Amino acid sequence: MRKKDVPIVAQSSTETDWVSRFADEVIAESERRAPGKPVVVASGLSPSGPIHLGNLREVMTPHLVADEIRRRGHEVRHLISWDDYDRYRKVPAGIDGVDESWAAHIGRPLTSVPAPKGSAHANWAEHFKAAMTDALAELGVEYDGISQTEQYTSGAYREQILHAMKHRGDIDAILGQYRTKKKPPQKQQQKPVDAAELEAAEGSGAAAEDDGTGTSGYFPYKPYCGGCGKDLTTVTAYDDATTELAYTCAECGFAETVRLSGFNRGKLVWKVDWPMRWAYEGVIFEPSGVDHSSPGSSFQVGGEIVGIFGGEQPIGPMYAFVGISGMAKMSSSKGGVPTPGDALRIMEAPLLRWLYARRRPNQAFKIAFDQEIQRLYDEWDKLAAKVADGSVLPADAAAHSRAVRTAAGELPATPRPLPYRTLASVADITAGHDEQTLRILGELDPANPLDSLDEVRPRLDRAEYWITSQVPADARTIVRSEPDRELLDSLDDEGRRSLELLLDGLDSHWSLDGLTTLVYGVPKVMAGLEPDAKPTPELKVAQRTFFALLYRLLVTRETGPRLPTLLLAVGADRVRTLLGA
Repeated sequence: MRKKDVPIVAQSSTETDWVSRFADEVIAESERRAPGKPVVVASGLSPSGPIHLGNLREVMTPHLVADEIRRRGHEVRHLISWDDYDRYRKVPAGIDGVDESWAAHIGRPLTSVPAPKGSAHANWAEHFKAAMTDALAELGVEYDGISQTEQYTSGAYREQILHAMKHRGDIDAILGQYRTKKKPPQKQQQKPVDAAELEAAEGSGAAAEDDGTGTSGYFPYKPYCGGCGKDLTTVTAYDDATTELAYTCAECGFAETVRLSGFNRGKLVWKVDWPMRWAYEGVIFEPSGVDHSSPGSSFQVGGEIVGIFGGEQPIGPMYAFVGISGMAKMSSSKGGVPTPGDALRIMEAPLLRWLYARRRPNQAFKIAFDQEIQRLYDEWDKLAAKVADGSVLPADAAAHSRAVRTAAGELPATPRPLPYRTLASVADITAGHDEQTLRILGELDPANPLDSLDEVRPRLDRAEYWITSQVPADARTIVRSEPDRELLDSLDDEGRRSLELLLDGLDSHWSLDGLTTLVYGVPKVMAGLEPDAKPTPELKVAQRTFFALLYRLLVTRETGPRLPTLLLAVGADRVRTLLGA
């Protein structure tokens, strides 16, 4: 890539852009460790259940750094290790097609556990990998996937396993420094505040896995049993010269002696497995979650063990929690924790990318599934407008660029991005009726009418899905079928006059901007002011009273979608009927 072809984000201020700062460090470190070779960044995901939005930070952090490095013209590999050879630890709650009988598989590799009933996939791991794979494709994440089942069962790590067993005393000595060491009191940096964050903090569970200590000595390798297929085994003896390994199974009583030099049914314990992979793959950059980063945990210990394999610990930050606002409305079939796929059903990929790009990895943030998503989209659209007119700050420009494109090109975007809250309101009122939706959206701006709903997709589809899946039925908008005669008859002269002013101005103000001017202007005229007069505190009270009256006459309650959008959706003739014309 020539310098003039490098997108602006690569040249933005490194003082304000965390991705550029990490890219600088990673390139320099890669040139020191492996000059002339591709830069290697890594992520690890355990398909032990739905892979949630907290796990996505494990991928997005190195992805953004890798993409910046690609933009600068360097070759880079982003490895995603699918930890599908991990043990099945527990039966997740609330998974469709899974019952208590799956508890019989606890201790087996995830690839040896049946997929949920009705799944099209071969096993448990493949079932949950598939949804994440689809989401990563939509997000524009380029990566090399590595199945740890394939790596271990093919013998790819054989030399590393034998090396670890030969140096088990050295590994045990390192681990021993932490087994009895009293951890210093830690200042609480952040506290999980909802169920999604607690789930994210728990991680895959690998961080709490045993480190290989047993009554027969220390062995960093754990076989899966030849009888029951589970890892409830204990290595009882190992001979370095012959590589003969003896083990017994606590689950079924099976025992056997194998030659580890030709045995592929087992894996290194996590605190040894992770640093072994750092050395094997030559990883330069990999972030770690809070469950792996506390004193004495796998990332810290791995930094010492990796030297046994002739490698160095990657550089990389600890990443903070990703919370959810409005997750109470999520389907229990998801186990209570939303996934990237769930988020992509209600928001476009660039917006989701932006949420991860604009915050430093150590900053917690929330992803909105509730009404907050409308404010979030407003903020996103304002940023896009600033980018377009050149008034954007450098750090915001960088985050926007990383959201809408990768080194490979632009991500798909809505051709005409109308406000999300407007699209949601229209979808709410029309219940997704395409003809009605096109009529209403086409009247928003008569000077530039909408010709096809394809112009507002996929944003329209995301807004429709949000309305139908996240907004409770009692909060949906249902337009009255008949006028509220009792309310209309009870109005005083002032109330009747305000409705007459509105109805008189409908035709001449029939656009989104025109109706906005009209509904805010009626109370001003009623107060003897000009329609464009500046609002006073008293006038704001009068406006709220007028708006409440309109909502009651149109939708039977005192709040609802923005009135200009609601009026357009209802249509002029029906508005006249419901307002007593």
